[in-house]
Amino acid sequence: MRIGILGTGTVGQTLGSKLVALGHDVVLGSRSKGNAAAADWADRSGPRGQAGTFAEAAAFGELVVNATGGTVALAAVELAGPENLAGKVLLDVCNPLVFSPTGELTLDPVNDDSVGEQLQRALPETRVVKALNTVNVAVMVDPDRVPGEHQLFMAGEDAEAKVQVTALLGEFGWPAERVLDLGGIDAARGLEMMMPFWMRLMRHFGHADFNYSIRTAN
Repeated sequence: MRIGILGTGTVGQTLGSKLVALGHDVVLGSRSKGNAAAADWADRSGPRGQAGTFAEAAAFGELVVNATGGTVALAAVELAGPENLAGKVLLDVCNPLVFSPTGELTLDPVNDDSVGEQLQRALPETRVVKALNTVNVAVMVDPDRVPGEHQLFMAGEDAEAKVQVTALLGEFGWPAERVLDLGGIDAARGLEMMMPFWMRLMRHFGHADFNYSIRTAN
């Protein structure tokens, strides 16, 4: 598959490298052409990895991943071009983290909105699916870093888009039965609000190799 990734940080590069290793062709997109981080990643990734702008990555991808920061995601998809994303699946993995000068974490938006919903409103012809935002990026692409049957969560309006995302997650090592579909894109609110708790857990454990395991009575 051809996959475009918006964002050249650790998340974008890690996902891009995993996708290239799985045999996909990837364009890692940045705000401007000639981005040093994207160019360096492409040099290390071989012929299947390329660097480009947000618009070039969005146009290239049959599926597109939003790996930008949550507070800049809307600006990123505007630069990517709604026309380049129309009809496609946009896998949104970001969180709207805002850190104060003293390191305190808040979210923006929060409670009555989410980045997932904002993206879907801004891109009515795009099929937005929220997933992967509740785990560290190393666990995203290597779930066996955490022992046991822990879960991912997913939200979105389009059933076929969620089937496509579930299949891609399966390539990362997440069996379909461990991907919990929480319904419409409004469920992204709860998924994003898990992040302050996740950060507390990371401080408690002293590392990021952990995840949630949901148990039910039946």
